[in-house]
Amino acid sequence: MMRYMKFLYLLMVVIAVSVDASAARIKDVANIRGVRSNQLVGYGLVVGLNGTGDGSTKYTQNSTKRMLTKLGVDLTGINEMESKNIAAVILTADLPAFAKSGNKIDIVVNAIGGAKSLKGGTLVQAPLRGADQKVYAVAQGAVIIGANGKSIIETVGRVPNGGLIERDVGDDFTKRKLYRLTLNNPDFTTSARIVKSINLELGGKYATALDASTIDIVAPPNYENKGVELLATVERVQVYPDIKAKVIINEKTGTVVMGDGVEISPIVISHGDLSIKVEPERPKGRALASAGGKKLKLEEHRVYHLDKGSKVGDVVKAMNKLGVTPSDLITILQNIKAAGALQGDLVIL
Repeated sequence: MMRYMKFLYLLMVVIAVSVDASAARIKDVANIRGVRSNQLVGYGLVVGLNGTGDGSTKYTQNSTKRMLTKLGVDLTGINEMESKNIAAVILTADLPAFAKSGNKIDIVVNAIGGAKSLKGGTLVQAPLRGADQKVYAVAQGAVIIGANGKSIIETVGRVPNGGLIERDVGDDFTKRKLYRLTLNNPDFTTSARIVKSINLELGGKYATALDASTIDIVAPPNYENKGVELLATVERVQVYPDIKAKVIINEKTGTVVMGDGVEISPIVISHGDLSIKVEPERPKGRALASAGGKKLKLEEHRVYHLDKGSKVGDVVKAMNKLGVTPSDLITILQNIKAAGALQGDLVIL
């Protein structure tokens, strides 16, 4: 348990350092309005199964009839098309931004009937539609069954490069006069920093923040009809994202993740025979030990003293030294937040 707590604390410190100290490219913290993927969905049949198909499922039989009729097969007088070598499936795929006719995409195949396995099957050509009900791609090919952990789910498979895009997607970015960025994590400070960095890079006031999530960029004269070059320049700009102080607790797994900058106001924590004091001033005349850059003292009844300005990470390290279990740690942090001493958000999953 002690090793678990030490590992947990080290993990939290690493996360805090990587978030607070590192700059990020604008392309990693924001996206360009209009540049996104689109979801496609379709219905089809997988054939060639070794007796693991749908069998007597009615809609599979009807779909098989329609497919054979379109292929020129005369089905006059045939009422039943029961076959355990065929399975009805739902197809899903992501259509990338700026996809062009002739490009290929991966297809996910999901059985929807009574099929026990899609292993060894082949997807027959099927259309894939967008939310506007227009056909953007067609899919066909051998179904590959993958593994999910130690068990293999044989009713879900993939057709790598099995989708063929049939129509171009994307706007002409070269002649735009205005571009809009949307932050992945809305924040006023980050938005202001991005505007400042872009204007510094472009040499003028071309970027404007509309709110905590939206930034407009007017194309400078030297980038007229050069939208791709402008966006490439903007994407490379470095910025320091700001994040709100937050502690995240997963009660089911006993995991606690936090930024190292989450502060604790002066407070006394008592839990069982454990006490931790965060005091405005260090008590005089006490010999104190160092832990994580903060001053601690172990007294009788397991009491630790922390200086004013201590972080949540210091409290966690103190509790780690005292052998506090993950469940106790979660309870203590919840009570600190309830007392109004945790300066940040407490999120419980």
